Amino acid sequence: MDASVLNYTVNDNVASFLNKNQKLYIGGKWVDTSSSKTFDVEDPATGKKLSSCAAGNSNDIDLAVKAAREAFDSGRWTGIPANERGKIIWKIGDLIDNHAEELAQLESLDNGKPVAVAGAADVPLSSDIFRYMAGWATKIEGETIPISVPYTPGAQYHSYTVKEPVGVVGQIIPWNFPLLMAAWKIAPALAAGCTIVLKPAEQTPLSALRLIEIIHDSGILPDGVLNLVTGLGEDAGAPLASHPHVDKVAFTGSTEVGKLITKAAAGNLKKVSLELGGKSPTIIFPDADIDAAIAGAASAIFFNHGQCCCAGSRLFAHEKVFDKVTEGISKIADQIKVGPGMDTSTEMGPLVSDEQFQKVSGYIESGKSEGGEVVAGGKYDNSSGGHFVHPTVFAKTNADMTLVKEEIFGPVVCAQPFSDENLEKIANEANNTTFGLAASVWTKNISVAHKLASKIRAGTVWINCHNIFDASLPFGGFKESGWGREMGHEVLKNYTEVKAVTVNL
Repeated sequence: MDASVLNYTVNDNVASFLNKNQKLYIGGKWVDTSSSKTFDVEDPATGKKLSSCAAGNSNDIDLAVKAAREAFDSGRWTGIPANERGKIIWKIGDLIDNHAEELAQLESLDNGKPVAVAGAADVPLSSDIFRYMAGWATKIEGETIPISVPYTPGAQYHSYTVKEPVGVVGQIIPWNFPLLMAAWKIAPALAAGCTIVLKPAEQTPLSALRLIEIIHDSGILPDGVLNLVTGLGEDAGAPLASHPHVDKVAFTGSTEVGKLITKAAAGNLKKVSLELGGKSPTIIFPDADIDAAIAGAASAIFFNHGQCCCAGSRLFAHEKVFDKVTEGISKIADQIKVGPGMDTSTEMGPLVSDEQFQKVSGYIESGKSEGGEVVAGGKYDNSSGGHFVHPTVFAKTNADMTLVKEEIFGPVVCAQPFSDENLEKIANEANNTTFGLAASVWTKNISVAHKLASKIRAGTVWINCHNIFDASLPFGGFKESGWGREMGHEVLKNYTEVKAVTVNL
């Protein structure tokens, strides 16, 4: 395609990249899919074609897994001293920073998010996780264990554990933070010594493809250590999850698909980690800094068009401040400029696809029909070919409404007042969901904050903030929000096996 149809000014490397027919990356080479089929990637702001990608299938997955298996079994990656592997991982972070502008533009074009947000958050967080994990390459350690064996009196043993890479990992990433989710998956797996087959979301494969291209051109990774297969979920993702020579699968996405991944992985009982959906509560007490809480609650739901697994989509505000809070969030919602992500004045871009647009607009109509009151937004429009939903605030909602129970994954918040400050009751309301990914609590009473944090069943609880991430902080969920953790040293558990060794002295 001619990149000029975008009507945007893009980096020269981006324009050149978009004009390519994207291939698969297997065994250190760019190759065509075995079926020769392709699929188009669209600009969600216009509905126009951005690029064409190879539509990988089970045959291509098999070739990629074989390449990763051979690279792992040969010691091509694990045989490199840990400090040298750490240096390579660190260099990937540098490469991301060196190509920050083009990666941010690709992310904006492909996902729809404002290019300024991609440049300020997605790209630097992606390089940061590689630098953080580079340090862990030399710090994956076992321990010595004194043992006492009653049935061998007088014998002495030396027992210790070692942590070894789990092997070949299949990584399936979502479309809401394509570059960052690729970084969250690739960096710890490399640090642990694993080899990888990455499958990006079919809606947003471009930044992952460009990242792999940048790494390939640098020549810093041995062939077969990192492989990438694009394609539809049922054609490429499913066979990767079920492949008998994949030792571990890591998935970020919806809870519905996560359950399918789990079933597919059962064939060879491969290890599974899942970072899934959420229905996160934002709880505002009357003593909170209300202006800060309003801004924080608005950001919690409207950041990244609400397409965040930890979005603060259920708002609980004390009745003393409920009207002020909902009015404040509604005012912010009304002032957010919705438009194409590549427009530098845009504050909220389009949803990622027509499928997502239909889903979110359907929830808005469901909320209206079930008696919810729209106090801001409630509008959506795809007449221009883009998938635009305006930030929306619902009042008069309750726990029985579909809008409140199910994950919307769009810029829609459901507000409910509470009157009783009994922490057990508040926690019960917060926990009244099948999810358990995140929550935020807004109060000046540090005792209340800590007590409530201990009662909320979620993997992350923010106090007087929301959406605070760091490479050193573990992130993941309770209940149907997933298994395992991303980031921090906890993520290394996803990619290592523990071996116990005992020597009779």
